Amino acid sequence: MIRHLPNLLSALRLLAAPLAAYLIVSAHDTAALLTFAAAGASDGLDGFIARRWGVTSDFGAWLDPAADKLLMLLCFAALLAIGAAPLWLVALVVARDLAIAGGWLLIKLLGLPIATTPVFLGKASTVMQILYIFTLLLLLAFDLDAPRLALAASWACGLFTLLSGCAYGGVLLRGLFAGSRIA
Repeated sequence: MIRHLPNLLSALRLLAAPLAAYLIVSAHDTAALLTFAAAGASDGLDGFIARRWGVTSDFGAWLDPAADKLLMLLCFAALLAIGAAPLWLVALVVARDLAIAGGWLLIKLLGLPIATTPVFLGKASTVMQILYIFTLLLLLAFDLDAPRLALAASWACGLFTLLSGCAYGGVLLRGLFAGSRIA
């Protein structure tokens, strides 16, 4: 049973993504906060279980980040829909994710000698995005008006998102130039 637990937790997180977005749009702020927090806890737990008991799989390596991305993107979209998140930030997050996906496809199609592992700034950007969503959900759940905090959080999240996009772009460019010398 433990062998399937990480994938089960990732699948539940995949299902929690549209639920969290629905709860945000429906103004069930406390439920949205709890759903998002539970999904975040499941992400940590599935990774811990997979590493601790060595029950990783190719399917899990795909499912886990897919569930994370869906959760983040749907929450950003829902927060935009209710006017809590600015359009420029949501557009930046989506553009970065699309650029990374496009770069990954290019790497695979061209067979470039590039490791497709996350870079430090990518992980830092994900942490900032999680903190941003969590902060907005906290403000909504407790009916707090903190425009300066929300603005500062959006700029910090945007900065890390932009920096991580540039870092991934640099990795791709280095691979493209290295690939052209190899051919």
